[in-house]
Amino acid sequence: MSSMEFNRIAGAILLTLIVIKVADIAGDAMGHVTPLAKPAYVLGGDAQAGGEAKPDGAKADAKPAAQPAAIGPLLAAASADQGKSVSRKCTTCHDLQKGGKDKLGPALWGIVGSKIADGSFRFSDSLKKLKGTWDFAALNAFLADPKGYAPGNKMAFAGIKNEKDRAALILYLRSLSDTPIPLP
Repeated sequence: MSSMEFNRIAGAILLTLIVIKVADIAGDAMGHVTPLAKPAYVLGGDAQAGGEAKPDGAKADAKPAAQPAAIGPLLAAASADQGKSVSRKCTTCHDLQKGGKDKLGPALWGIVGSKIADGSFRFSDSLKKLKGTWDFAALNAFLADPKGYAPGNKMAFAGIKNEKDRAALILYLRSLSDTPIPLP
């Protein structure tokens, strides 16, 4: 092999590596994701545009008509370990670590017992209008049907219909705190 042929091969390999690296850097620069102002589609909610107020004049901050089962007995039978596995559904949009950053949804460390719509996350107006704290009953109702609990909120999640899974998740979320609140 002549030195000219060797130089051509080495040059081609070097050029390929440079092109790959430039494409990698450009891809990283374009990778910043900005959350949508409202969900592009609604999972399991009403078919109204973006899940906004219903045409019959129902208020955007109204609670759902059908309340889930009482949470106390469900929590007594629940397991935080099972709740940890259920929480994998949440980690796509929420950070569960202490000091975690807001993602598409707010960080959930210390959520049980905290004020509703409190923190640095840009909460929807429907959640900001709700008063009170994320106690066990409020979390149970919200996680059963987020769009029904606070119509117009940004959470594009249909909810956790299985009440045992919901109770286990709430029990696990309770453990994500320096001082967990007492069980009911």
